[in-house]
Amino acid sequence: MDNKAENVDKSDTSTQATPTTADQQTQTLPNSPLPTQETSTLHVDTESPPNDQLTSSSKSKQVLMFKDLPGPSKETSRSSKYSEDLELDADVLEDVLFYVGEMGLYQKLMFLSMMLFTTFASWVYLVQIFITVTPSKYWCKVSKLASLSMELRRNLSAPGAATGDWDKCHTFDIDWDQVLQTLTPPPPQTPKIPCPDGWEFEFTDIPYETVVSERGWVCNRATYAPTAQSIFFIGSLTGGVVFGWIADNLGRIPALIGSNLIGAIGGITTIYTSGLWDFIFCRFLVGMSYDNCFMIAYILILEYVGPGHRTWVANMPVAIFGGAASVCLPWLAYFVADWRVVLWITSLPMLTVIASPWFLPESVRWLVSRGRIDDAVKVVRRFERVNRSHVPDHVMDTFIATSKKLSTRKMESLYSLFQSMLLRTTMIYMVVVYSSNAVIYDTLVRIIEVLGLDFFVTFTLNEAIEIPSVLVLTLLLDRLGRRILTGGSLLVGSVVLFIATAVPKGPYRVALGVLARFLINLAFTVLCQWGTEILPTPFRGSGSSMLHMSGFAFSLISPFIVLSALDWPPLPLLIVSVWSIITASLSVLLPETKGQEMPQTITDAEKIIMNESLCKQPEVQQFKRALSQVVSTTVNDTVSRDPEGRISRLRLSVSGIGR
Repeated sequence: MDNKAENVDKSDTSTQATPTTADQQTQTLPNSPLPTQETSTLHVDTESPPNDQLTSSSKSKQVLMFKDLPGPSKETSRSSKYSEDLELDADVLEDVLFYVGEMGLYQKLMFLSMMLFTTFASWVYLVQIFITVTPSKYWCKVSKLASLSMELRRNLSAPGAATGDWDKCHTFDIDWDQVLQTLTPPPPQTPKIPCPDGWEFEFTDIPYETVVSERGWVCNRATYAPTAQSIFFIGSLTGGVVFGWIADNLGRIPALIGSNLIGAIGGITTIYTSGLWDFIFCRFLVGMSYDNCFMIAYILILEYVGPGHRTWVANMPVAIFGGAASVCLPWLAYFVADWRVVLWITSLPMLTVIASPWFLPESVRWLVSRGRIDDAVKVVRRFERVNRSHVPDHVMDTFIATSKKLSTRKMESLYSLFQSMLLRTTMIYMVVVYSSNAVIYDTLVRIIEVLGLDFFVTFTLNEAIEIPSVLVLTLLLDRLGRRILTGGSLLVGSVVLFIATAVPKGPYRVALGVLARFLINLAFTVLCQWGTEILPTPFRGSGSSMLHMSGFAFSLISPFIVLSALDWPPLPLLIVSVWSIITASLSVLLPETKGQEMPQTITDAEKIIMNESLCKQPEVQQFKRALSQVVSTTVNDTVSRDPEGRISRLRLSVSGIGR
């Protein structure tokens, strides 16, 4: 899960200027995006909110309120217009948030509600593994041997059973009445045929019937379950489009309700399927809910908490609630031991989302963008009541006036972003790196059977490691930077996975697999934040959605990477190891955003790309000059010492290198 939009709204909050006196006065707004002759005047509000509403960052500042909101002149550029609107948006919402409380009771209740939505997202994504897992021991079913014990049936019908490594997809072409008389396995050279009566499964490692064992999706049908899981991601792509449209046109809350309801319906109807295509359709419906059932609520809460709380509010639901749900799921499946009941337990609670309008507020930014100013004011008033705070009348008047101005703003499409060559190239790199990491991440989630040891214990360790990875990320991200943490984690992870291919199944391979999962999750979480820090504010939501959808599209192949273990068990590990090296190499092409302000316009983003790309760093430039000088000197010396002048023709190219 996949911290998917940790900083989606960070850029929408700008630092308030601090007045030098406590009296009301007018002054020029620093760094105003408007031309000098049209500088807005500000009104300094001396009224402070209650002490219990002041954060450490807000106690030392008072709020500057807009007295006049003139429009831009005809000479104002399009990017300046967007900078102006965005700063007004950030300032006025920050003013209101300052008074209602940056982390009041309402925000705390919203944080607790994330326990539901994070749990739903974790279960929607992971439960398909437990309902389609394949028991490791199975063989051809022979109806005439049904009266014998299971072990004897296997020894008689499975070629190679005496060695412990038997043929799972073929049995002997022989008269079984004769075998029943002698109770002796047929000779190894006896002709073999595909299983005529289906398969038998030994439920030791997986102690319950799954969809695969009930419907015989093994051998020539082994692609059925991976196909259904790939259709799940096609559903995610479709859901991103459908619920994205609903969120933009009908509101965030209707989109949140719809995505969770479709997930519940898809999960419950899966129980009543009987074949392949009805199962695939139901998994498609469940896939439509994935990501949307969580991300909409995730972004909503980030909109309503103060800047000083956003980092931990963005990470803790994923680490605590998501980690706990992922760790509990395998044991829920183990003790319930019925895939249909597991689907009831994981799908039915999603229907509780119907109550979300009573405890989740609609997005104020969306309401303002739609011109629903009265509804936006009602949301603010609800925060006042729950947090027992008060927004001064003149602050609310300014909020209403500014909101009316912002509601007329026309937003640019994502197409405008790709008109910039720098941003277009960078976004292509980001899409490839993000999507590749999504494939590696999803493969490591599904690869449990390749590692060895108990399926449920290994899965628990694999999921539990996500919790410390998020905590380590929080500590190191702003110290090491995005490029080093992403590229380094992927590179070390690829080495760990390559070593795991040479280690036999057992504790050591499991340990290496868990370590690789830790590193890949670290890189994936960084990429989720990195993308939002490169994208300019007008395109941050649509650009982040594009990254997520590209990740879903690439993840279609991860179930088939896991399926390649049928040809050679360590092959999935080798594939993702090589893929990690390639992804690590591409990640160094992205600009470093550590310590950079979130870009407000395309111009801001282009400056970050030009100044913070690896090839533009002074150390790299110095290394390139030194390398060029060494090569030039070496070749020139070689040419000058050549008595016959056989390589004098290199002089032209050498002089080119020297320049």
